[in-house]
Amino acid sequence: MIDSHCHLDDERFHDDVEAVIERALSAGVEKMMSIGTGDGPPDLEAAIRIADRFACVYATVGVHPHDAAKADTSTIGALEKLLVHPKVLALGEMGLDYHYNHSPADVQKRVFADQLELASSTGYPIVIHTREAWPDTFELLEKHWKSAAGGILHCFTGGPAEARRCVEMGLHISFSGIVTYPKSIDIQEAAKQVPLERLLIETDAPYLPPTPHRGKRNEPSFVTETGKKLAALRGEPVELVIKAASANWEQLCLQPQAVR
Repeated sequence: MIDSHCHLDDERFHDDVEAVIERALSAGVEKMMSIGTGDGPPDLEAAIRIADRFACVYATVGVHPHDAAKADTSTIGALEKLLVHPKVLALGEMGLDYHYNHSPADVQKRVFADQLELASSTGYPIVIHTREAWPDTFELLEKHWKSAAGGILHCFTGGPAEARRCVEMGLHISFSGIVTYPKSIDIQEAAKQVPLERLLIETDAPYLPPTPHRGKRNEPSFVTETGKKLAALRGEPVELVIKAASANWEQLCLQPQAVR
């Protein structure tokens, strides 16, 4: 198994990240991609520090929409320099979040567009966060993202229509523990329809623990529960779903690294 999206730099892992990773490995999670947004600029290396410590952990670099207001004229150049690190596989998570609006919407859009253009020019996959912002997310992707490297719509919270649009644009769709929640009907319907070759599985740890771990701190070892739910929804063997999701991630994130 692969956890395609987790936040191992989070303060909730500071005291026991080694044990968390050991539990993941024992559960069959062979690789984890730790998302490098941290507390936002100017520190852009949160995930790299974790990836440097553990062979099974890879990293991304990017500016989360919550932190868009912290970005300045030097941020994109700094991200570009970090892309040369051998364990950095993608740019993100980037995007738009109109639920919290921790940064003004116009600032979020500008920083998202800047990162999309960086991905287009460097050939790196992207990791997208979108919440209550589907129309603007699709508009900015169409306008500023010209990369053939692909990307991930992480922690998918849309329905079948949004899933189809993502697939048409060349994105992979990653499902988190939310898909295991009883009220996530639209997400579950989307999960049934996403082509197997575009499916990814994540925890978003320490957030969004899947059933039956709700109320606990989420961690990469719990990714198996999301895999089981996806398999049940799709009427497919869990081994098939997990194997396909892992292969999809490796093809998207690891194979382009050998070319770059």
